[in-house]
Amino acid sequence: MKKNKMEENNTPEKQESNELQEEDKIPEETGQIDLEETDETISESKEGTDTEEEKLKAEVAEWQNKHLRLYAEFDNFKRRTSKERLELLQIAGKDVIVDLLPVLDDFERAQKSMETASDIEAVKEGVKLVHHKLKNTLAGKGLKEMDSKGKEFDAEVHEGITNIPAPTSDLKGKVIDELEKGYYLNDKVIRFAKVIIGS
Repeated sequence: MKKNKMEENNTPEKQESNELQEEDKIPEETGQIDLEETDETISESKEGTDTEEEKLKAEVAEWQNKHLRLYAEFDNFKRRTSKERLELLQIAGKDVIVDLLPVLDDFERAQKSMETASDIEAVKEGVKLVHHKLKNTLAGKGLKEMDSKGKEFDAEVHEGITNIPAPTSDLKGKVIDELEKGYYLNDKVIRFAKVIIGS
């Protein structure tokens, strides 16, 4: 009887249903394994992105630091150069002024001697000497007088004040007289000659 009952329990229909139940269980288990695997891969990828993000943040911070340093250095450079330029402008004429001081001393001596001088010729001679010394000092610094009289009018170096009828035909368009001398400094015009032109 017992055998019959067992055989009844193991009928082909029962066996099929048992097999189906087992098959149903397998996908559930495999499904759970897949989910766990995906969770692990997600956590791994999160860790990967976290480290990449941290690296990028560190790199950005480093570049910002470099940028700030460069900006500060450039700002210091600008301040330093502007200060040096200002100092250079303030003492640019120092050499010339130091060389002109003896001429100034000569003028002061000439002025004192004029107060008590009875011989006008001696005073004239003294003034000529001081003038000559001044011209030589300035020439040593690169100053050169323009020679304009009788030359063709040149707008590059001359400043025409007025036109007058030329006394001779060969003086037409030429400098007849010079009201104010022109000067070169190391072959560069620093003052135009003020001239009268023949027409």
